[in-house]
Amino acid sequence: MKRKKHRGKCILYISQYFPPEVNAPANRVYEMAKAWIGRGRKVKVLTGFPNHPNGVIPKPYRRKIYMCESISGIDVHRCWIYAAPNKGFVRRIASYLSFMFSAIIFGLGKIGRVDCVIATSPQLFVAVAGWIISLVKRTPFLFEVRDLWPEEIVAVGAIKHRGIIGLLEKLEIFLYRRADRIIAVAEGTIEILTRRGIPPDKFTLIPNGVEVDRFARGRRHNRVRDKLNLNGDFLVSYIGTVGMAHKLDVFLEAARLLRDTPRLKFLIVGDGAEKHKLLRRKHEMALDNVLFLDQQPREKIASFYHASDCCLVHLRRADLFLKNIPSKIFEIMACGKPILLGTRGESKRLVSRARCGVFFEPDNAGDLADGIRLLQSRPQWRKRLGSSGYQFVRRHYSRAELADYYLAVLDSVMEQKRAISTQHTSKPVRHAQCETPRPVSARRRVGCEPWQERTSPVVAA
Repeated sequence: MKRKKHRGKCILYISQYFPPEVNAPANRVYEMAKAWIGRGRKVKVLTGFPNHPNGVIPKPYRRKIYMCESISGIDVHRCWIYAAPNKGFVRRIASYLSFMFSAIIFGLGKIGRVDCVIATSPQLFVAVAGWIISLVKRTPFLFEVRDLWPEEIVAVGAIKHRGIIGLLEKLEIFLYRRADRIIAVAEGTIEILTRRGIPPDKFTLIPNGVEVDRFARGRRHNRVRDKLNLNGDFLVSYIGTVGMAHKLDVFLEAARLLRDTPRLKFLIVGDGAEKHKLLRRKHEMALDNVLFLDQQPREKIASFYHASDCCLVHLRRADLFLKNIPSKIFEIMACGKPILLGTRGESKRLVSRARCGVFFEPDNAGDLADGIRLLQSRPQWRKRLGSSGYQFVRRHYSRAELADYYLAVLDSVMEQKRAISTQHTSKPVRHAQCETPRPVSARRRVGCEPWQERTSPVVAA
């Protein structure tokens, strides 16, 4: 397929989250859209007014029901949303539903012509808006599945009512079946949904990645250490959402076990549903070796990684999370820092293959404390782990190359939809002409699918 014929095509990307919000969905949508703009496409993003995770809309966006702005060449359409903090099931569902209805109204009334629609989770109702908009505009509908809903909110105990869970599961399957293509960010998502009856040929695996060059430049002794008076300390950091899935109680318990270790500090950077509970626990346990900071702007995140000696990635013990790969893993690798990994499954296989971290049993503070001691006592080995992760992520998970492959998939889906719509009025197009292309630039990383290779579960030793 010639890429030239698709120049000027317009892509609508629907996501509840977008910068200045700082989370994995916002980052992925922004970076993909920016890359596609650079390749000659027009990209429109339909999103809400920023308020994640604390439910507070910044002043420039308040008292508005709709606005359009340009960010890095992307036409960003923001629509009204019920702003709610990232905690409490009822208020969060109200926020999700408000965005769904608002996105449908403004997506149909303000967006104009588009050639395909992508709706990205988390939160299932975004896909409802995407499907309806694509139906009215007669365009392909792609459902990008980051987290499995409602499985994830069930796994963390946020919802227990079987009737509601059943309704959400029926809606989930309905949307998967209506999608022209399902974009999965983890292999495990494909395995789960295939077992539930979704045809395998509906899926394309496009994992998360990272803008390597933006994260790679930095020094350990920087302004973060100066400002926090951490020079000379060994710093263990967790940077990201402080949510129910991450169960950071284990981080505080490890800090308690290591409280008498000199020059050792623990840092949590971020906000979320569990932060206030963790702050209370810190004061109850009198942990002077633990620091908390609020969520930081996206452009400052790399400096916190670089200031750290090792970084935590932890997910609570649940079968569903065996299929997850937190996007912060790629950012830590790009910064050349070793990973303290407290999760099994796909994440463990990835870190094992990259030889860039130390594994500890999820929810096991003693095991985490042992891993910290090990990294603190072996600085040269720590450096080798960080270097290995950096080389691996640059080779296999460059966001730019993943964006190229994603664009090839979009072109293929649009061409296939066009062929189907015209087959009754012209000579039928052979199916082979509509298959997902494997461009040379993407074949090395995506066609060969290095992230799918099965490896030993032993993390770097």
